[in-house]
Amino acid sequence: MHIRSIFVCLSAAAISACSQGKKQQATITAEITGLKDSVIYISIPVADSAKTDTIPVKDGKFTWTGEAAEPVKVFLMFPTRFADFFLENSDIHITGHADSLDKLKVTGSASHDELMAYQASIKSITDQERQLYGKYEEVQKNDSAKAAWEEEVAAFRKQRRTAMMNYITAHPKSPVSLSLLSDMAVMGEYKQLDSLYRMLDASAQQTAVGTRLGKRIAILKKSAIGEPMIDFTQPDVNGKPVKLSDFKGKYVLLDFWASWCGPCRAENPNVLKAYNTYKDKNFTVVGVSLDESGEKWHEAIKEDGMPWIQLSDLKGFRNEVASQYGIQAIPSTFLVSPEGIIIAKDLRGEALHKKLGELLN
Repeated sequence: MHIRSIFVCLSAAAISACSQGKKQQATITAEITGLKDSVIYISIPVADSAKTDTIPVKDGKFTWTGEAAEPVKVFLMFPTRFADFFLENSDIHITGHADSLDKLKVTGSASHDELMAYQASIKSITDQERQLYGKYEEVQKNDSAKAAWEEEVAAFRKQRRTAMMNYITAHPKSPVSLSLLSDMAVMGEYKQLDSLYRMLDASAQQTAVGTRLGKRIAILKKSAIGEPMIDFTQPDVNGKPVKLSDFKGKYVLLDFWASWCGPCRAENPNVLKAYNTYKDKNFTVVGVSLDESGEKWHEAIKEDGMPWIQLSDLKGFRNEVASQYGIQAIPSTFLVSPEGIIIAKDLRGEALHKKLGELLN
C-alpha cells in the first residue's frame, strides 16, 4: 500500500493530467556495484508507524516507484546496514559501492541536496567528534582522562546542537529542519524543543512529520525538568509491585536501561559508583528495564552488581512507564528531588557525580 497524496489542479496542464488520472510519483533507480542478488527493504514513515516495501536486487540494480505525500526521510535496509535519504516526488538516482553504503550518492531529490549541504557545513565538527570517539578505549580505565574526554565530547555535542538549532531557525519551512528537530526530540528537553517547534512555519507543522513531532513534544512536556515525577507501579525482580512514590523524601535517579543495551551496561559501573558514594546521604537508584526476557534481565543485574531496586513489565520499548516518560532511546535517566520534582535529565559519567556532589555534599 502506497502513501496517499492529494493534489489540487490549478493550471491547464495540471487539469489535463488530472483528467487523465495521472499522479506525480517518486521513482528510485539504483545501481550499486558489488551488491549481491537479494532483496532490500525501503521503510517509509506513515502515521505513527512505517510502511515497508520489499525491493528485489539483480546485478546490483533495483528500482522502486511510489507516492510521497511530502518530502520525508526514508531508510533503505541492506543485508548488513541501512542508508537514509530524503524521498520526494521526483526521479531519484542512487549510485555507489556495496563496500561503502554509507557513501552512496543520491541525486534528483532537492531535499536530500539540502541535507548534504547542511552536513557539509558541520563536517569539521562531526569529523573531530568521530576522532574523539575513537580514543575512548585509551581513556576508559583512567578516571581523570575519561572525565576530560567526556567534557570534550559534550563540547562537540553542544556545537553540533547549536548548528542544528541555527539551521532550524533559519529554515522554518524545510523538511530537513523537521528531520533535525525530530532527531533532537529523541532525547531532548521539552522547553528548547517546544521553542524551536514554534519557530517552524505552519506549513511544516501541519505535515505528517510535523504533526507527529508536535505530539512527541507534548509527551515530553509531562516529563520535563521542573515537572512533578510521573508516578507508576511496576513489579520488581520477584514480581512484587513497587511504586516510585514509595521513595519520596529521597533523591532518586530513575534509570531506564536494558540488558541488551551496550551503552547502558557501560554506564552501570558509573551508576554503581554514584550509588555507593551517596546511598547513605538520602539518595537511591530505581532501575526500569526495557527487557523482554526476564532471564537476561536477572543475569545482567547479577553480572553488573546492581544492588538497587529494579523494575520491569518485560514489554521492551512498549514498557508502560517508558511510554509515559517518552523514552525513545536508552540509557535515559531522570533525577527526582525529595519533593518529587524532576530536577535533571540524562546525567552520565562525571556529570552525574558533579550534580550529586552539589546536592548532597
